[in-house]
Amino acid sequence: MVETNWKDALKSEQTFNDFITGYFKDHKELTGDYETSSYYEYYTVRLDSKDGLIITLTTGVSPAVNAGAATIPFKDVEKLSVEQFRQLILNKKFADMHTSLADVFKTVAGVPGVTE
Repeated sequence: MVETNWKDALKSEQTFNDFITGYFKDHKELTGDYETSSYYEYYTVRLDSKDGLIITLTTGVSPAVNAGAATIPFKDVEKLSVEQFRQLILNKKFADMHTSLADVFKTVAGVPGVTE
């Protein structure tokens, strides 16, 4: 049986791998964003059978800050194994019982404004 609570799944490498695999089988990708009046950040996370978790992050400066001048967004792609992601979560020690998996991705990725 696949664990349905990510915090309980963290207890075992295999259980967490099964949880993440099941999550992405149902959701295909996880998306999120963070915006202020001067900065924006968009991310997507997907699971690849060969490369593990693939996190695509696009960041940039909002046009209003540049007085209408066009800016070129910065795009970064990171690859992370499911076990590396589990270890990041374990080392950050998420204590909040109400933290969602999306919140965990945001915090691990260092998205501003996310409380730990």
